[in-house]
Amino acid sequence: MTSYDVAVVGAGPGGYIAAIHAAQLGKKVVVIEKKDIGGVCLNAGCIPSKSYLKHSHWALAAKEASQFGIAMEIKDVDFPRLVKRKDRVVATLQGGIRQLFKSNKITYIEGEASLTKERQLSVAGKTIMVKDILLAMGGHPFIPPINGIDKVKYLTTDTFFKMTDLPQKLVIIGGGIIAVELAFAMQPLGVDVILLEVAPDILLTEDEEARKIIKQKLQSMGIVVKSGVKIKQVTPKQVQLTDSTYEFNQLLVATGRRANLELAKKAGITLDEGQRFVKVDQHYQTSLPHVYAIGDLIGGYQLAHVASAEGIIAVDTICGEKQAPVAQRYIPRCLYTDPEVASFGLSETQAAEKGFEVVVKSAPYTSNGKAIAGEEATGFVKIISEKKYHEILGAVIVGSNATEMIHTILAVSKAEGTVDELDDVIFAHPTLSELTGEVAHMLENS
Repeated sequence: MTSYDVAVVGAGPGGYIAAIHAAQLGKKVVVIEKKDIGGVCLNAGCIPSKSYLKHSHWALAAKEASQFGIAMEIKDVDFPRLVKRKDRVVATLQGGIRQLFKSNKITYIEGEASLTKERQLSVAGKTIMVKDILLAMGGHPFIPPINGIDKVKYLTTDTFFKMTDLPQKLVIIGGGIIAVELAFAMQPLGVDVILLEVAPDILLTEDEEARKIIKQKLQSMGIVVKSGVKIKQVTPKQVQLTDSTYEFNQLLVATGRRANLELAKKAGITLDEGQRFVKVDQHYQTSLPHVYAIGDLIGGYQLAHVASAEGIIAVDTICGEKQAPVAQRYIPRCLYTDPEVASFGLSETQAAEKGFEVVVKSAPYTSNGKAIAGEEATGFVKIISEKKYHEILGAVIVGSNATEMIHTILAVSKAEGTVDELDDVIFAHPTLSELTGEVAHMLENS
């Protein structure tokens, strides 16, 4: 029987980052994964979707260039080649994780783990003794109870990137971040995309102004966006609403994800009140001693970088260095559409509800020289502050490079800097980041 200091169940961003951290702190580590190394993020989420979005940017760039004198014509889309490119990207990153495991002397086992006794795991016919266990199993696609869905061959976000033929007409049920990103990825390649959302609007987790801009962009691209729909039934070729019908030759159900709770339930680990997530304390320990959980298993933002941060804190706790939990306020949230959307912290409404005397300023991309020169003048930079101390409570950026630019404001906020210090920064000209300085200056002088 082999013994380890730490066993990490799940090799996604939460699991493999935690495992490497534990190994670097001198622990003997084993990682157990029942599917693919890298988890959903690497194999069927963050990385494949960004690869496909890159393909769509190439197509959109060709179309844009043709409008201004550089004539380009896309005669054909060799989708299988694009899929192979995505596969190469995934394989490269998988290889990187394997190499990190090897260099840090981490044992990697493929198979489904079960917690058989206290500090004992069973996997692939082997029994492993371990001092501490970190559960990082992620989640799976949620399929709502739609009439007829069980008789239809549909794709989920886990299977979408296995598709090798480009569909002519794609209906997406769902209007969240994943659904909207995949709509952006497919339409420029010549796919007729219909986006159907049951909720009152798409992207309800995003800033209202940002949501409006993205919705307008989707519609300008020719994507049909219907929110507040009532789905009557689904047939092998149609989605029938109460007031209309949409045909498809490929259906994607992208309606969120649910935590993988099988191991936790079998082990008798306490769940939260809603029975949807594993209940943990502020150090990510579960109801069982020496068993910790992170990422999608415990709720909150279902983001790769959140799981990674939680994994590091959990490992530090295991090693006797207890840290504060991940601060939700400082988590960047990103939407990789065109334009991009990035945000962190409190919205104006949330800040007011917490009792702050809120001050909000924004500057449009239309006032920025680089944005105008680059035909990227859609969007804005918004900072939410408060009157007394000029504290940065939150920010929203919509526009080109928003997912990169947000970190400047976030870093100042995390370092307990104020709008005053952000205003003191000299931003290079011409850059999109100058907008951040302009907003800070407006707040400083308001």
